[in-house]
Amino acid sequence: MTTDQPPKPRPGRSARPAPSLLRRVLRAVRAVVLTILAIWAAMLVAYRWIDPPATPLMLIRLIEEGRLDYRPRDLDQIARALPNSAIAAEDNNFCSHFAVDWNAVGEAIDEWRDGRPLRGASTITMQTARNLFLWPGGGFLRKALEVPLAFAIEILWPKWRIIELYVNVAEMGPGIYGAEAAARAHFGKPAAALTAREAALLAAVLPNPRRWSASEPTRYIQRRAGVITRRVGQLGPATACAAPPA
Repeated sequence: MTTDQPPKPRPGRSARPAPSLLRRVLRAVRAVVLTILAIWAAMLVAYRWIDPPATPLMLIRLIEEGRLDYRPRDLDQIARALPNSAIAAEDNNFCSHFAVDWNAVGEAIDEWRDGRPLRGASTITMQTARNLFLWPGGGFLRKALEVPLAFAIEILWPKWRIIELYVNVAEMGPGIYGAEAAARAHFGKPAAALTAREAALLAAVLPNPRRWSASEPTRYIQRRAGVITRRVGQLGPATACAAPPA
C-alpha cells in the first residue's frame, strides 16, 4: 500500500515570500509619485501654449468662498505696465536670473544673520510654479518642490510666457485671479486699458491681495505703488523680457 507524498520542491527554486505591508505601501507611494510627476510633466508642456483651466489655489478658494473670476488673456491684451510693475514689485532680476535669484537669497540670509526676520526670496518663476502646481502656505516640502519646478519652467518656457501666466493666474483679490478679472473688478476696464498707476496698485497688493485692495488702497499701498512706479522707470531695459512676442 502506498501513501501520497507532497511534491518535493524543485532543486534550485524557492517559494517567494509574500511582500510585506511596508513594501506594498512603498510601492503604492512610488506609483502615486510617478503619476504626479507624469501629470506635472504633461502640464509643463501643455502650459507652454495653453492657459490652465484653473489652479489649485483657485479650486481651494472656490470651495471655501464659492467665487471664481478668472479670465486669461494673451500678453498683448494686457497693458505693458502690469508685467513691468510685477517685476518691479516682486523680482527686479526676473529677466536676468534662471529660476532662482541667488543674489536675493544671499541677501536674505545675511539679513537673517544680522537679526532681522527672514524674508522670502521667491522669484516670479518660483511663484508661478507654486501657483500652477502646488498648494498655498509654507513649509519645507513645498519649497523643495517649488525650486525644481521653477527650473523646469525656465527650461521649457520663454520669459514672456512665464510673466504672461504669472499675471494671468495671480490672486488679486477675494475670488479674483489675473489681470483681466482684476482690472474689471477694481477699475471697471479691461486689462489692456490699465494706466501705470493702476498697474502699480495691482502689483502693490500682490503680497496679500485678501488683506489689501487696489481700488481702495491704504496709505501704505499708495506709498508702495509710488515706489513701484519709480522702480519701473529705474529698471528700464531690465524689463524687456516682459514684452509680448512680435
